[in-house]
Amino acid sequence: MECEICGKPVPEHNPIRAKIEGSVMVVCKECSKLGKIQKAPPKPKYVQQKNKKQKNAPKRNYSRNDEPSEELIEDFSSEVRRARESKKWSREDLGKKINERVSVITRIETGKMTPDTKLTKKLEKALNIKLLEKVNNVDLNQFISSSSGERTLGNVMKIKRK
Repeated sequence: MECEICGKPVPEHNPIRAKIEGSVMVVCKECSKLGKIQKAPPKPKYVQQKNKKQKNAPKRNYSRNDEPSEELIEDFSSEVRRARESKKWSREDLGKKINERVSVITRIETGKMTPDTKLTKKLEKALNIKLLEKVNNVDLNQFISSSSGERTLGNVMKIKRK
């Protein structure tokens, strides 16, 4: 272990920690005079064994099945507005039907807000439209044989053009 200021060796079994200009550093005896010596942190009274299972914190394993299988369509805002106008409803009418404020409907239709899954499903049911599309799982192995031989994000992602 070395002094963080001058680089001289510092004993590992008993390093000196000093607070110098707001930073706590491991320093040699000479450099410790430049700041205030800090006390060593207290050692824990007991060490928790790793193989004991905690009762209150169940461990959750995440899998690929936890990934979303549906995704909001790209032009959801215009689709919502088009469907509402075809039913000859005002924003207030749609808000009452799905139990949402008019400001929420306005923000969705202008694209300033992306609805969450629950709100999207309410809109789909009220307007009888599809706003969620299925997401296909991509097999990354098919991209190994690309021209450069490396996997890049550009090789994998699907680019939507307007």
